[in-house]
Amino acid sequence: MKRNDFHNKAVVITGGTKGIGLATGLAFGRNGAHLYLTHRWGSADENEIRAKFAEAGALEPTIVEADVSQDEDTKALMELIKERHKSVEVFVSNVCIVQPADGIESYKKRSLLRSLEYSAWPFVAYMQQIQETFEKLPRYVIGMSSDGPDNYFSHYEYVAVSKAVMETMCRYLSRHLRHETINLNIIRSRNVLTDAVTEIFGEKYVRFMSKYAGEENFMAAEEIANVALALCSGMLDAVNGQVIQVDKGAAFADTLMRTKEQLEKWGEL
Repeated sequence: MKRNDFHNKAVVITGGTKGIGLATGLAFGRNGAHLYLTHRWGSADENEIRAKFAEAGALEPTIVEADVSQDEDTKALMELIKERHKSVEVFVSNVCIVQPADGIESYKKRSLLRSLEYSAWPFVAYMQQIQETFEKLPRYVIGMSSDGPDNYFSHYEYVAVSKAVMETMCRYLSRHLRHETINLNIIRSRNVLTDAVTEIFGEKYVRFMSKYAGEENFMAAEEIANVALALCSGMLDAVNGQVIQVDKGAAFADTLMRTKEQLEKWGEL
């Protein structure tokens, strides 16, 4: 079976200028793709990003300030892509906005809807706009999720709900679009050591987890990027409508026994 050729094909990654999004962009860039990376509110150092692509021997990416919750921004992005490409080969929905919560007294409908608007709905909205602009869907669609729907993280319920919604939409859409030439999958990972983890949980959390759970508890952004590239390579086209757990087997070992081993390692038990 021959691998897909990404040379000069359009790959769109929302939230593509940092962390998992940037690592995924570089993975596709090394394989010849033309990346369209979105960010908002001037959050990207564009010169630094272009330098990383040049160092990787990749095409210079197109970096666009676009708010995923604004249909006008999404439409403008697609029109920009249409000037250079006849279709979008890959769409990666990676944006996640954190609305912290702390129990029932703190729950607000507005916060929930905002989280859904940014962290779940773009998975669908971008597909709709791509179809409207190019009269065809992307060949591959990937949503970046986390294990929040199945595991407890402090103040993380809005994100967890949003990821669960995106995962559900992926499953249903794969059924509805089963006669189309499109593959939709979700990558669900454990904590990835990026700025976002520190922003969400704080530096104390990272130090605590590194010490008592082990640094292997964390994933590297490049590991997630490699899974995304593999799912779009043409070698895994039978995988469709799936939630792919990427955690190096940590979920199996995430027990009190592993914590005991770490405590013994540090001489604290």
